[in-house]
Amino acid sequence: NSVWVSTDHDEIEKVAKQFGAQVHRRSPEVSQDSSTSLEAIREFLNHHHEVDIVGNIQATSPCLHPSDLIKVADLIQKEGFDSVFSVVRRHQFRWSEVKKGENKMTEPQNLNPAKRYRRQDWPGELYENGSFYFAKRHLIEKGYLQGGKMAYYEMRAEHSVDIDIDIDWPIAEQRVLSFGYFGKEPLKEVKLLVCSIDGCLTNGRIYVTEDQKEMVSYDYRDIVGIDLLKKRGIQVRLISERDCSKTLSAMQLGCIAKVSATNKLQVLEDWQKDMVLSWKEVAYLGNEESDVECLKKAGMSGVPADACAVAQKAAGYICKSSGGCGAVREFAEHIFLLLEKVNSARKQ
Repeated sequence: NSVWVSTDHDEIEKVAKQFGAQVHRRSPEVSQDSSTSLEAIREFLNHHHEVDIVGNIQATSPCLHPSDLIKVADLIQKEGFDSVFSVVRRHQFRWSEVKKGENKMTEPQNLNPAKRYRRQDWPGELYENGSFYFAKRHLIEKGYLQGGKMAYYEMRAEHSVDIDIDIDWPIAEQRVLSFGYFGKEPLKEVKLLVCSIDGCLTNGRIYVTEDQKEMVSYDYRDIVGIDLLKKRGIQVRLISERDCSKTLSAMQLGCIAKVSATNKLQVLEDWQKDMVLSWKEVAYLGNEESDVECLKKAGMSGVPADACAVAQKAAGYICKSSGGCGAVREFAEHIFLLLEKVNSARKQ
């Protein structure tokens, strides 16, 4: 009946409301590093006596789909379960732990080493994946998220992504592009990439010789990235606030470019209309405050790792590479992952 974001952070509250969620301001007591989800939920219920069932969605599981949540809600509302939680099937053999200094051997926990299963011949085991926990009020008030008449909901393995430590991020990013939920509107192929020249294609530095000639440097990987985009049928256009016509001519990229652009958003809108594209078909790579509105408009947006703070906040993807050091190539590969998602959806 209602969607809430529980937070003690002003910026998170602002973003939550922008996307149509209601906000519960957490107290300091349940906003500590050691605070549990259950403590935050119990506090929420103390302020909302109208709520009978809580579905706690974990932010660290970004591949959750609405269809799963609807089925889980039905298990409680229509089939009478008191609590439902998410699981995933794993095919992993477990062994007993032997602590350092103990004089004993490890023992198999769920297999017979003499008759090891092939993965396809073994049904595997169910593990909590931490994606969501649904429970009725009376259980939560007693201090439980799982209890009473319990049921598990088995999620597909490709949707079971849990960000637990730093190295989980790159895996999650690729999984979201391949298996994430992108809304009811059909995905569109990217047909135009607009790239800011200074600070994206180049590192933003300008070298001046004694005879007052300007020089810039670029990374050959980015040139390869532009060529790969073109081969996939994606038009690449360049934009700059300064007049860098001579630099572009020397680079021989073969891309349409707009230099001395005082209003980047107007240029982007003109290109989008001329090519008769929806915004979902437009990608934008920028790095400065002047790129922010373009980043917000584009269906796919990215910034180099060293982009300014306001640009990073507006972008959907932050490259690991800095401007002029492979960021264009990295963003191109990010786009290719999306195209794989589009092609996969079409096949289904």
